[in-house]
Formats: sequence, C-alpha cells, structure tokens
Amino acid sequence: MKVPAARTPPTLVTLTLATGLSVLALNMFLPSLPHIAAEFQVDYALANLSVGAFLAISAVMQVLVGPLSDRFGRRPVMLWALVLFTLASFGTALASNIWVFLGFRLLQSAAVVGSVVPRAAVRDLYDTREAASRLGYVTMAMALAPMLGPMFGGWLDMLFGWRAAFWLYLALGGGVLALVWVDFGETNHSRSASVMTQMRRYPLLFSSRRFWGYSVCMAFSIGGFFAFITGAPMVAQAWFNMNSAWVGLGIGIITGGFMVGNLVSARLSLRVPLLTLILWGRSCAVLGPSLGLLLFYADLGSAVTFFGCAVAVGFGNGLTMANASAGLMSLRPELAGSAAGLSGALGVAVGAVLTTLTGLSVTAQNAPFAVFTIMLGAAILALAAVLYTRWADQASPLEVGAAE
Repeated sequence: MKVPAARTPPTLVTLTLATGLSVLALNMFLPSLPHIAAEFQVDYALANLSVGAFLAISAVMQVLVGPLSDRFGRRPVMLWALVLFTLASFGTALASNIWVFLGFRLLQSAAVVGSVVPRAAVRDLYDTREAASRLGYVTMAMALAPMLGPMFGGWLDMLFGWRAAFWLYLALGGGVLALVWVDFGETNHSRSASVMTQMRRYPLLFSSRRFWGYSVCMAFSIGGFFAFITGAPMVAQAWFNMNSAWVGLGIGIITGGFMVGNLVSARLSLRVPLLTLILWGRSCAVLGPSLGLLLFYADLGSAVTFFGCAVAVGFGNGLTMANASAGLMSLRPELAGSAAGLSGALGVAVGAVLTTLTGLSVTAQNAPFAVFTIMLGAAILALAAVLYTRWADQASPLEVGAAE
C-alpha cells in the first residue's frame, strides 16, 4: 500500500525527533571512542576525528542546507539528507578499518539537517516570540536525546560492542525518514528564485550586527558543551575510574540542566524579552565552570562536583539557544533557512575548534582543570556576544527586522 506524502505542517513531535537525531548522531557513540581506537589499533586522537571532523563537515553542510531549503523547500531537503544519513550509518556499522569508518562517519553529518530545517520551519509558521516559545518546547524535549544517548550508547557498548550504536543509527535514520515522509508538509511558501540568488542575499545578514551577536553567542554556548563532551571521558576515566555506562550517564547529565532551561524559556518567552532570558542563561553558564575550578583548586573536586557544575552550563544553554535562534531568524524572515544554516555552521565550526583544542589540551593530570577552563572561556565569550547584541539593539532600535 502506498503511503501518501504529508501535505500539512509538521507536528512538534516530528520536529523534535528530527532535531534529536542530529544530536544523537554526534554523541550516542562517544563512550565507545576508546574501544573504536583499540579495535582499529589507532591513537585515541585519530578516532576522535569522528567527532572533530564530523563537526567540521557539518559546518560546511549547514551553509548549504539553509539556502537549499529556502530555494527548494524544507521537505525535500529533509528527506534527501535523511536518506544519506541512513545509508552512511550502514557503512559505519560494517567498517573494516579506521579510514572506511571515518569516511562513512563524515557522510553521517547529513544528520545536521535536523538542526537547521526544523528551526526554519518553526519560523515559517510563527512570529518571533511564539517561535521562541515553540523552539523552547522542541529543544526541551530534544534534550532527552543528548541526555539518554550517551547513557544508552555506553550500555550498548558494554553489551554488544561499539558497532551496535551504528546499527541503531541505521534504524533511527530509517524511522525518522518514514516519519518525515508522512508528517512534514512543506512550510516554505516563499521560495527564492535560485540557490545562488539566495546566497547573494547573505550580505543582508552579514551587515546585521544583531545577526552576528546572536550567532556568536549561540556558537560559544554550544562550543562549551562540545568541550565538555570531549573532555569528560578523560576526566571520568583518569580521575574517577568510571566505566563506559557511568561515563555516558555523566555526559548526559549536563543536558538535564539544558532541558530544565528550555522548559523555563518556553514558559517565559512570551512575557520576558529574548535578550533578558539570554543574559540570564549566559550568567549561569559562567557561574558553573567558575565554581568547578574553585572546588578543584581547593582540592574539593569529585565526580559529583565535576558533572554537577556542568549542569549550570546546560541550564544556561537552555535559556539561550531557542531565544537566540528565534531572534536571528526574525531579522530577515525570508532568509530564515539561510540564517539558521549560517548560525549553525558558525556554531559547529567553533565546536570543532574547541573540540580539537580540548583533545590537545586535556591530559590525565590536568583533565578537570583544562575542561573547566575551556568551558569558562567559551561562556565568557558568549556573554560578551549577547552584551554586544543588547548594545546593537539600543544603538539601532529601528533596524529592519529587529527581533524585539
């Protein structure tokens, strides 16, 4: 029996699952990295390219995905990207050496479509404040993916080996692909004439100080999270002798704070200005690693204090991401997909840099200090960006497309 294609806008469930898959694609297999390196008999740093290089390719893909969805529509871009992710997952599960594994792993970066197109679809359907509220609920529920993903990935690794996570990616990719087919009708009804026409309008975004303020804030907010998930396995193993399952639980804990932050954001976005919520979030994100450094320097560090202080960063990101995303996409609604893609690309690029920096900086001796220092630096830069955005808002209150 032929299953009809969707003709109505997607539900929040579909948007959430598509977004969640993009997160799972990054983090579910993280507890398995040491075992992947061991099986292929390579250094941990080379195996870690499955994270850093994945992020770098994802950054490039986001620059393309945004204009493509503005030109051809949200639905076809989602469908083709999910097909590529599903096929690449099959390849990684069967990889016979590190280079085949890394090659298919990079193709899995097609999952990044889930972090771009759903955001643009929400902005297609709602105004700025309503979009921020809806995005808050989407990302709140989506937070279950990074919270449960590493935990489940750790258990899969212990019970069946590291390849089990990639077989699960295959199943999840096929499942989300089927769901998008039946419940993701087109939302972009004002398409550009061509991809190049759309990309030539990028200067409209590049010339906006608010766009850069929101984008840099988002980039370093998520960059601090990337630094944490990269360095946490070393901290957990070298300092606290935790097994893969406990490492997965520890990595997932930060997203518990993220989920709560998104719940608060979704409830307050219709009443509290976007920039105010973002400022609250960035203040929390600075407080967490600052407290963590103080505790470890005072020789009071433990697994509880390490992962507990990281929760503040997750909560701060929960207050930040949906509001900053809604703000930057509202500057030029006709470029919502491009704005989402460009800001996402910047975020992934910064994440790739901080992931690499963390991998190079963290050793068994300095692990918690290095991780918290990088997280704190990222949080301070994100705070500076939102302060710049507030200044730009006050300096040019009549700028076209102001989000508030």
